Amino acid sequence: MKKYWHKAFALVLSAWVGLAPADPLDDLIAQKQQQSIVIKGRGEAMPVASAANTRDMNKEQVGDLIMNAMGLLGVAYKFGGSSPAQGLDCSGFIQYIFKQSFRINLPRTSAEMAKVGQSVSRSELMPGDLVFFNTRGFANSHVGLYLGNDRFIQSPRTGKTVEITSMTNSYWSKRFNGARRINHQTMNTAKFVK
Repeated sequence: MKKYWHKAFALVLSAWVGLAPADPLDDLIAQKQQQSIVIKGRGEAMPVASAANTRDMNKEQVGDLIMNAMGLLGVAYKFGGSSPAQGLDCSGFIQYIFKQSFRINLPRTSAEMAKVGQSVSRSELMPGDLVFFNTRGFANSHVGLYLGNDRFIQSPRTGKTVEITSMTNSYWSKRFNGARRINHQTMNTAKFVK
């Protein structure tokens, strides 16, 4: 059922941005700087990076993760929230999409998530990597999912909803703490959901 929802969502998305419907999910992910998604209500274009070069997760896995994340655009922020119905905080958002995409439970807080996976430099970021920020006066107090082209998706703060944000924005650029890649080896350190 989940795969059909993703395909349906991708078809709608492909019509929205003019992608050929032959294989919309592959097209969405494979187009690095040639296609863009208009962020609802903002009139802003966002290039979608290719996951084809991802060494640790295949294109379909990264595509599922990104589609699950983008399916939550507009969901309200709620401190301590861990489901779309009640609202999501930053780590609840990340935990939820990894559970939906890979059936694994990442740690509940962004600080604990920053201990899972492999450290990645900003210049080596790939779609699907976790990006961490200091937003509350301590390292790794905020987490988002890297989409490519200096963009990430996040659940930012009270009064906001899940949104796509530029890492080049001065607020986020100054607060960037690092990134982690969750790959097949590091997935083994997380708990699988039955």
